[in-house]
Amino acid sequence: MSHRVIIMLIAICLFACTGVANAQLPGVSNPSPELVGQLTKQLSITPEQAIGGSGALFGFAKTKLKPQDFLKVSNAVPGMDGLLKAAPTPKAGGNDPLTAISSAIPGKAGAVASVAGSFKQLGLSPQTATKFIPIMTQFVKMKGGANVAGLLTGAFK
Repeated sequence: MSHRVIIMLIAICLFACTGVANAQLPGVSNPSPELVGQLTKQLSITPEQAIGGSGALFGFAKTKLKPQDFLKVSNAVPGMDGLLKAAPTPKAGGNDPLTAISSAIPGKAGAVASVAGSFKQLGLSPQTATKFIPIMTQFVKMKGGANVAGLLTGAFK
């Protein structure tokens, strides 16, 4: 009897987790399976955290790059639109001082400060964002070449 209960609990947990993922990404279970797989494996995080975190960082890069440069990055990442849509938006009225001053902080620290609220909503520390960046950059290099990866790296400098 206890074996059946355990199986039922596992099934309920899997069903609930699937519902959470679909709530964040309507109609899309994983917009970029290869990138998300690398992030989850290397950082020991959930797919939802990988999707939302990479979306937040790509969103930051989009604000820093010229539109034609971000298009090159976007073309190298399958499912970019889904990643961007999955990024948690900072809550209205939030008073996270890191987010408030992020535009004044240069480089990776500015990127981390900018996405701190999103990472917090995903249950990740802002320091984890710094671990996303090299994985994402390497992925873009593999898919789009060194020049395109250089554009992404430039957004975080």
